[in-house]
Amino acid sequence: MQQVMNSGNGQHQPGNCLKHQSDHEIELIGQINPEFHKMQKTAVLYPRNMICSCCFVVIRQLLDKEGATILNIKPGEVEIMYDPLLHNREFYTELLAAHGFEPVFSREHQIVEKIKLAVIELVHKAGNVNSMIRNSDYLVERLGLSYAYLANLFSRYEHITLEKFIILHKIEKVKELIEYDEYTLSEIAVQLGYSSVQYLSAQFRQVTGISVTEYKKGGYSRTPVDLIGRQTAPAHPKKE
Repeated sequence: MQQVMNSGNGQHQPGNCLKHQSDHEIELIGQINPEFHKMQKTAVLYPRNMICSCCFVVIRQLLDKEGATILNIKPGEVEIMYDPLLHNREFYTELLAAHGFEPVFSREHQIVEKIKLAVIELVHKAGNVNSMIRNSDYLVERLGLSYAYLANLFSRYEHITLEKFIILHKIEKVKELIEYDEYTLSEIAVQLGYSSVQYLSAQFRQVTGISVTEYKKGGYSRTPVDLIGRQTAPAHPKKE
């Protein structure tokens, strides 16, 4: 879920290696059995919460186990080839849903998933998100829709405001950078678009229930990227 890469920088999105491997497998099977392609069906699935690299691994394992071949995979979308004598499209949809990847059918649901991905890219991947989050320019440019529309749609479907969702991701990023211990708190504040260290510290306490100083002492767990916004409880000590 963390690896939404920019292929233009010589890096690959999570699904590319899976796609190339699957293409090779399909070619080999087709050479052995020329009737293979005639017997197969293809389908595109639209799973929710498919936003980190671990999700790609889990989905690949689930589909492989049930005889489906992944033709293409990217955040929020999986194209598969399968044998209709074994299973149908609904089976694979329900399989993913049972493991937390509920299907997205409507256009509005798809937009909401794209909002999540855009926020993750912005907060967790961009080097400096300062004016982009404050002015909402990034989301508007990325999705081609007004911020007012995106915010209203997001809150209707996710039962949390878009502003709150962004804040939760920023605080989780603050935790990550604190643990890396490579930046001062002032540098972290600048990187994540806070007007001051005081503002960052106040928001950190409001969201987590503890101070930055307390968090630095260690022993507190972080929330996986794909669960941010789905569980909004304060930071809790790690279980021994």
